[in-house]
Amino acid sequence: MKLPARTARALAVLVMVSAATVVWNVASDTSTASAAEPLQSIVPAPVSVQPAAGVTHAITADTRIHTTAAAHGVGDHLAALLRPSTGYALPVTDTTGTPADGIALLIGGAPASVGDQGYQLTVTAASVQLRANTPAGLFAGVQTLRQLLPAKVEHRTAQPGPWAVPGATITDYPRFGHRGAMLDVARHFHPVATVKRYLDQLALYKVNYFHLHLTDDQGWRIVIDSWPRLATHGGSTQVGGGPGGYYTKAQYQEIVAYAAARHITVVPEVDLPGHTNAALASYAELNCNGVAPALRTDIAVGYSSLCVSKDITYTFVEDVIREIAALTPGPYFHIGGDEAHATTDQEYQAFMNRVLPLVGKYGKKPMGWHEFVKTTTDTGAVAQYWGTTTSNAVVQNAAARGQKILMSPANKAYLDMKYNSGTPIGLSWAGYVEVQDAYNWNPGTHVSGVPESAVRGVEAPLWTETVVTPAHVDYLAFPRLSAIAELGWSPWSTHNWDAFRLRLGAQAPRWTAMGIDFYRSPQVPWDNGGTTTTTTTTTTTTQPSGTWAPNRAYTTGSQVTYNGVTYQCRQSHTSQTGWEPPNVPALWQRL
Repeated sequence: MKLPARTARALAVLVMVSAATVVWNVASDTSTASAAEPLQSIVPAPVSVQPAAGVTHAITADTRIHTTAAAHGVGDHLAALLRPSTGYALPVTDTTGTPADGIALLIGGAPASVGDQGYQLTVTAASVQLRANTPAGLFAGVQTLRQLLPAKVEHRTAQPGPWAVPGATITDYPRFGHRGAMLDVARHFHPVATVKRYLDQLALYKVNYFHLHLTDDQGWRIVIDSWPRLATHGGSTQVGGGPGGYYTKAQYQEIVAYAAARHITVVPEVDLPGHTNAALASYAELNCNGVAPALRTDIAVGYSSLCVSKDITYTFVEDVIREIAALTPGPYFHIGGDEAHATTDQEYQAFMNRVLPLVGKYGKKPMGWHEFVKTTTDTGAVAQYWGTTTSNAVVQNAAARGQKILMSPANKAYLDMKYNSGTPIGLSWAGYVEVQDAYNWNPGTHVSGVPESAVRGVEAPLWTETVVTPAHVDYLAFPRLSAIAELGWSPWSTHNWDAFRLRLGAQAPRWTAMGIDFYRSPQVPWDNGGTTTTTTTTTTTTQPSGTWAPNRAYTTGSQVTYNGVTYQCRQSHTSQTGWEPPNVPALWQRL
């Protein structure tokens, strides 16, 4: 999952043949991609789009947002998105009927086919009507409505209009009920503000689960009242050194509430029984020899384990599960379970036999990296597949027992993998993952013996060994997060790389308005304000010296100064703002 012993990239190439059956068609001429056709630029691709030729709806200073009472929160969210850029008041009022004007967010009246997470959006000259069976469905529809408006709507300051929505009827619902993203805050700690920013980005692409990786060898990131040193000592550092950090319970609840307001369910992870050096360093009694090891700031894995034979281990685990479960309204608790190389198979089985019932005791269903399901026949337990092969006996057997599989193959869905050999941050143990690699695989057929009916959904994990700033999150997540989100939402019949790359390129002005510092893949024709080109970056190729600066090509061994301190380049890269030497220990070593 994180950095296993195997480092060879899988060489198999999955060839996709798509028979697109969406109502609209996108031209295959990549030279004409344009965000000026918003109905053809939606990501993820909707199930059905029926344009109304010559029809637009104008949002004006007089526009009101009407909602059924249960949808008032969604209406408030939409208003908060639109007010800063439009400058309009956009009052949100409850209604019991079907308004003839403005924007109406209505529970009920949607086709039964949209289920609990889908919606129907109808845009006429007189009104915008969004119908769904649940607030979650309405919220998903709001994200589509956002993409029908000009990209400048994402600015947080007033922009010039007009604000026209193209006429259409869109009927849409997800392929999979679980569309997730994970952020690791254990390797490098990321404060609440960074997490909220990421949640806002996830919401735009209809991601509905947020997996928060809270603990690992390098850091423990949440307060546990009954074991306070976990946070104060175990959370006191991070990869490469530095102060680390942790969330108070109030801060964790703030994240959970922020996610819930965006119809995103938080799945907390406490990795067990391995990946536990931060806990072992905090409490000597958790170690079999009674000696606490030193804190670790490297990225090695597979060496640590709780002491399976000690009763205090299970007191510790129960306390942690109990306290975090009490703060988490979602149904799942992720227990990790991967890379437990320091435990024997017998110890691993004994540990899971005692721990999995504790998850149920506190009202949660167990989720974990796929290794753990070899220890249980509980069909409610979800296995998250992170392997790099298309065959796995543990996962196949789990699917045959009726357990659901969450697909996160590392060589397709891991956002921390480098795009190519020149990528300045990220890892490459699972290979390089360009945008087309992230898009061109089928979660419903990816692992042999695991049919689509056994697949719960997809998740895009982002490990943070090299991720220090929000700009780093942006660079690795975008544009690949959008590709994984589409695999989770859109029907397979819409899957077509040539069409997707055009729709993806049209997202560029929106990301720029949102302040997302994304990777401009040469595989995508990016829309640059109406003129779509493939962007290249010109950088200085001579060996630099002197003070560190952005947009320069540094080679391994280069030395620079920054704020009076000398650093040596660990790996060749082109520098960017936000990647100043103190911020990226994976790139720069302080001398």
